[in-house]
Amino acid sequence: MSWETVIGLEVHAQLSTQSKIFSRSSTRFGAAPNTQASAVDMALPGTLPVMNRGAVERAIRFGLAVGAQVAERSIFARKNYFYPDLPKNYQISQFEHPIVIGGQLKFLLDDHEHVVHLTRAHLEEDAGKSLHEHFTGPHGESSSGIDLNRAGTPLLEIVSEPEMRSAAQAVAYARTLHALVVWLGICDGNMQEGSFRVDANVSVRPHGQAAFGTRCEIKNLNSFRFLERAILHEARRQIELIEDGGQVVQETRLYDADLDETRSMRSKEDAQDYRYFPDPDLPPLVLSADWIEAVRAAMPELPAARQARFQTELGLGAYDAAQLTMHRALADYFEACVAGLPAGQAKLAANWILGELSAALNRGDTDITASPVSPTALAGLIVRIIDGTISNKLAREVFTAMWAGECGGAADDIIAARGLKQITDSGAIEALVDEVLAAHPQIIEEYRAGKDKAFNSLVGQVMKAARGKANPQQVNTLLRQKLGG
Repeated sequence: MSWETVIGLEVHAQLSTQSKIFSRSSTRFGAAPNTQASAVDMALPGTLPVMNRGAVERAIRFGLAVGAQVAERSIFARKNYFYPDLPKNYQISQFEHPIVIGGQLKFLLDDHEHVVHLTRAHLEEDAGKSLHEHFTGPHGESSSGIDLNRAGTPLLEIVSEPEMRSAAQAVAYARTLHALVVWLGICDGNMQEGSFRVDANVSVRPHGQAAFGTRCEIKNLNSFRFLERAILHEARRQIELIEDGGQVVQETRLYDADLDETRSMRSKEDAQDYRYFPDPDLPPLVLSADWIEAVRAAMPELPAARQARFQTELGLGAYDAAQLTMHRALADYFEACVAGLPAGQAKLAANWILGELSAALNRGDTDITASPVSPTALAGLIVRIIDGTISNKLAREVFTAMWAGECGGAADDIIAARGLKQITDSGAIEALVDEVLAAHPQIIEEYRAGKDKAFNSLVGQVMKAARGKANPQQVNTLLRQKLGG
């Protein structure tokens, strides 16, 4: 039987506010356990939550970015369940009336555009964290501890429709969503610190069947690689279970990266199990149309709009434009570099940024905002390729020296110091060509016998004689003239 995988994602994006969603406690990561948990976060008697305006504004920004309806009136509810790191025994969230309704996200996969529709995005508070590994009690016994620093941290939970049909689609969607929330400045996107966590709802069904299968939720996936592997494993598990005569049970599962498998965590609750009801301590969240429009006016140019502009104004292809707008800092770097180039050279800049620069950044695990080669400096190097001062091959040598900070990182100074200026004098190049032809009659015979590789060999010999500094185009032209075609 042929099977189809059905995937929907729930993403928890930690909002980039300095204080928590209902208290003034800090959201700074890495503090000693329980040093950033106020009486409100711990739900001590007599405390009342107060809404964080910054968290609301970030939710509005997201809703506008995905073309959703931003609700002028939304309601906070109590989601009741017991867990050791949830002091109140309920979580303040939104249920029937979320702040963001609908919307969609477009992304590229294998040069094809896909669209996933969003169900909702709602505000809620995070829970604390249970500490199990390497934790000992007062007498040295193996134990568990509770850190409430994260309790009350503002989250925006973004829920997709179950419209993805492969792990690759799910990863491409998650990557695009991650890039968007970072681009908007509403989340730092640090997956290692838990700022962007993904829950994957996975089910399988026979191809052609309209009804969905029973879904399982895989919780708290904090890397794109784990997301892909978890979905692939879970789909295989469900298919094998059904084909062996078993039945998939709705449940919450965890992904074990060491064993590359999912395992049961608990039975999956439905909405009625949480006994949602409006939180009596929080009035409805009412947004004025003026506030929403003010947020819209202050938003940066969105990735899709910038991508379209790169194509229409700068002549880039869809792939290059999409790659350059995956991150706002990368798009800013590209535009700053292009500003230092003659008109019509954006493609060359894109090639260098997505090629040599990105490779250097990856090797050094360096963020583009900390690149040793500034966009202005890179533009200076590209200009020397355009005007024929150096070849592309020599430019890579110059770039390596710029990255290392040689001569202050200036392309012109490195070219002068290393004597890399390209030979463009036709007379000098012709003399080199004549020397090579005189020294290699056998290769000439092979070329005239129809061996195309022999011509490339002659080009290589000329470039070797010129120590790589001869203009390759002029070498090719002169060789063909000398060889009669």
